[in-house]
Amino acid sequence: MLADDSTLFRSGLARLLSSMGVDVCAEVGNGEALVHAVAADPPDAVVVDIRMPPNYLDEGLVTAETLRRSHPDVAVLVLSTHVEASLATRLLSGGSTSVGYLLKDRVADVAALHDALRRLVDGQAVIDPEVVDELLELRARRSALIDLSPRELDVLRAMAEGRSNVGVATALHLSERTVENYAARIFTKLGLDLTQESNRRVQAVLLWLRDPRSRSNDPVSP
Repeated sequence: MLADDSTLFRSGLARLLSSMGVDVCAEVGNGEALVHAVAADPPDAVVVDIRMPPNYLDEGLVTAETLRRSHPDVAVLVLSTHVEASLATRLLSGGSTSVGYLLKDRVADVAALHDALRRLVDGQAVIDPEVVDELLELRARRSALIDLSPRELDVLRAMAEGRSNVGVATALHLSERTVENYAARIFTKLGLDLTQESNRRVQAVLLWLRDPRSRSNDPVSP
């Protein structure tokens, strides 16, 4: 069964699958319709777009999670236009049996798509290589947080509160130049070598916010 709000993509994918000998028994445009179709006649596998109506956020992922709970024997392949490591992690948090996450570009490779579906139905997991690379890079950067000194963590936590370098300096009673030096060391340790300072700052803050320690520390006092 296929679920994608784009009729053109859905029809094209259905024809592609049919050419491989795959029986496409239902084509729907949203998650709710897919859940009803699966309940009426469970297929071997479903292919669902990660963003669908009404809000185009994570409706496809929510649908996948619902189906994995209600029909664990149905293999689920989630398709995404872009690499979204956080959503892939969320999908895999429910277990790695008969679940897959691929970029939409991969469906053009008939052999790869057919192999992915076969492996999913056999109970395996299929994760797009680009997503795997992103997850490994994210894990490496998270691990790098361990290498930050207590003062560097203070600076990063203050940055995560939305403070500028001047604001961090005021809150921690440091000079602005010292904060800049701390920030440079933080970016280096986390492997953030982008040329735009704002991008490195945002990525560093995101890594901190995703770390459990960010929820166990009190805010920096002004």
